[in-house]
Amino acid sequence: MSRFDCFQSKYYRFQCAFARHFRTFMLLLSVLGCGSATAEGVPAKRVVALSPHSVEMLFAIGAGDTIVATTEHADYPQAAKHIDRIGGYHGIQIERIIELNPDLIVIWDSGNKAEDIQKLRQLGFQLYGSDPHTLAAVADDLLNLGELTGHRQQAELVAADYLQQLQALRATNQQKAEVSVFYQLWSTPLMTVAKDSWIQQIIDVCHGKNVFENADTDYPQISVENVLVRQPQVILQTQDKGNANGVDWSRWPEIPAVVDNQIYQLNADLLHRAAPRALLGIQSVCDVLDQSRAELSAK
Repeated sequence: MSRFDCFQSKYYRFQCAFARHFRTFMLLLSVLGCGSATAEGVPAKRVVALSPHSVEMLFAIGAGDTIVATTEHADYPQAAKHIDRIGGYHGIQIERIIELNPDLIVIWDSGNKAEDIQKLRQLGFQLYGSDPHTLAAVADDLLNLGELTGHRQQAELVAADYLQQLQALRATNQQKAEVSVFYQLWSTPLMTVAKDSWIQQIIDVCHGKNVFENADTDYPQISVENVLVRQPQVILQTQDKGNANGVDWSRWPEIPAVVDNQIYQLNADLLHRAAPRALLGIQSVCDVLDQSRAELSAK
């Protein structure tokens, strides 16, 4: 390659790099110039929702049409599948968010990368953190999102209905016989749930007894031997093939749940998403525990 060719190549690379940085710089100017934060009392009209559960909440309160972008796996309701995707667990396309210039970004502290959240905060966007850790907190998020998007009245109705149904489920099940439960969160490595976890609260509503409730962490990694020692009457799994097929429990017939054929697969989205549809997930757990109670009492 001649010196001239080498110079041309370097100059071309310089032009490309300059163009990229200049484009980002101009986008930043547009954000700063227009103002990214929603004025106090002005409902957000352009929302980026960075979690599947917040998308479900926004649709539930009638604010689904405000969502201009979301992340992977935001697939409910059907209309959510047509919203632009700008990332997922691996990270968020910050430049794309700058282009969209939303007046509200609903972040997910435990699901979004911390560095992405920090960048969005530094850029001056209005952020709202939706990350309910309790079943009751879903109602709080519904109300807050309703306030931010101008859908307070609908949010109040949805939140009240959610809490009423949650209380009804709790009251219906608390006098039933307690059933010992092992929840298989994942198979490789074998993981479960413990006290203060989301799933633990669901099991409590249905009056199940989580055999790993007192583990040291909320989502402990365990062994088959640990399960053998605790002798659960019921094993709950999600329907993911990698999870349900990951452990052949028939190899351990000494476990009551195995010998009594009390292994159930459930919908992970209904169980793991902190949204109004969590009520369906709770009901599914209560239903299989009822079935288990009936079958075990008939022995």
